Amino acid sequence: MSLTNVLHLYYNMTKIVVRMLVWNEINSEHIKKHAVTQSEVAVAVTHLGYHKQTYDKRYLLVGRSGKRILAVVLKREKTNQYYVLTARDANKKERRRLYEKDKIK
Repeated sequence: MSLTNVLHLYYNMTKIVVRMLVWNEINSEHIKKHAVTQSEVAVAVTHLGYHKQTYDKRYLLVGRSGKRILAVVLKREKTNQYYVLTARDANKKERRRLYEKDKIK
C-alpha cells in the first residue's frame, strides 16, 4: 500500500521515510485480531502523533485514525518500505503522551 503523503520521521538524527507499507497474509490476519484494518493503519501512519525506536530496529508509531488512536509497530524491509508487524489500539501511556504533545501544539 503506497502512502500518498510521504512521512518523514526523525529519531536521534535519523530520518525515516515511509513510502510503502508492506503487507502479507500473516500481518493482515494479525491486525484483524486487534480489530484494525489496513486502511486505518495507513491513516494512522500519515496522521502521526509521535514515534520512537524500540528494540531490534523496530519503530513504534502512535497516530490517529478517525476517532481511534493506534499504535503501529514497523520494521524496515527496504529503503522507504516498512513491514507492519502489528497495529492495535494505543494503551493508556501511549494515549497520554499523545494528548500531552497535542497540548504543546
